[in-house]
Amino acid sequence: MTLCAAVDSARTLACRDGAAAATLKFISMFVIFFTSVIGISAPVLLARLFHGKPLYDKAILIIKCFAAGVILSTSLVHVLPDAYDALADCQVSSHHPWKDFPFSGLITLIGVLTALLVDLTATSHVDGYSHGHVHGGGNKETTGYTRLGEDEEMKKTVVEIETVEAEEERRRVKEEEMVKLKQRMVSQVLEIGIIFHSVIIGVTMGMSQNQCTIKPLVAALAFHQIFEGMGLGGCIAQAGFKFGTTAYMCIMFSVTTPMGIALGMILFSMTGYDDSNPNALIMEGLLGSLSSGILIYMGLVDLIALDFFHNKLMSSETWLKKISFVALVLGSTSMSILALWA
Repeated sequence: MTLCAAVDSARTLACRDGAAAATLKFISMFVIFFTSVIGISAPVLLARLFHGKPLYDKAILIIKCFAAGVILSTSLVHVLPDAYDALADCQVSSHHPWKDFPFSGLITLIGVLTALLVDLTATSHVDGYSHGHVHGGGNKETTGYTRLGEDEEMKKTVVEIETVEAEEERRRVKEEEMVKLKQRMVSQVLEIGIIFHSVIIGVTMGMSQNQCTIKPLVAALAFHQIFEGMGLGGCIAQAGFKFGTTAYMCIMFSVTTPMGIALGMILFSMTGYDDSNPNALIMEGLLGSLSSGILIYMGLVDLIALDFFHNKLMSSETWLKKISFVALVLGSTSMSILALWA
């Protein structure tokens, strides 16, 4: 324990400057806000600009696959290792119960199961809504064909044809409604997981007094927010929210990390806790693990598996599947590279 404290003190003493760190934090709040706005707004604006164009659906699908790679890399390369490191820090892991059990893995599992529970609940709600909506429609399409002529056989044939067409139309509308509601639910749960992650990043930076740590983080987090914003923005664009909801979700993503930085600065001024305090490390590790579990589930199940195995457009176009896989790899690679700095 003494050796651990000595090593940490020697490494951070030269870089510890509260005034310089505060200046960097204020700069980072504005930089991160603007890069977040750019990242999340770009796919949303492009989707609205090219809506109705021949390649619109294919372009949105490719953007979403890139987004899936970003989200998966965020959870596995950024969030989970940071959460593990926080709980494995010698100031935490040398005490009970943190040294007795791998809590980062357990909380990640809880995050996965929580996301699954939310997914199951929302899906059952969507199914119930769709069934009720369809049943409420009745067989209105078959009325109005009672006076088709004197030939009863021809009348029955026409009514049967119209009934089959009406049933197919209702089934198609039902499937579209279910897909759209599912996409909206995925976007909302995904934003919750990303907001957890953004708050953790912001609070950690806000509590830090180490200017040597903050300097590279400003640039790295700027790119981090661009890629993460593109990932979330692609899902929001495909979900087709109303303008007010879209604007609200974009604003929430953009302000969360700057607000986290401000909250971290307030916590430090009130408690004196910095980012190396054991209590701060425990909170960072637990919230990070929970966020990682949510993002892992959403990335694998609701983004990758849903598009690659259950998307009719991708199933019918072999070249689209190949391009989408390349986009997935590019998204995960781009986000993984940023782990060198943040």
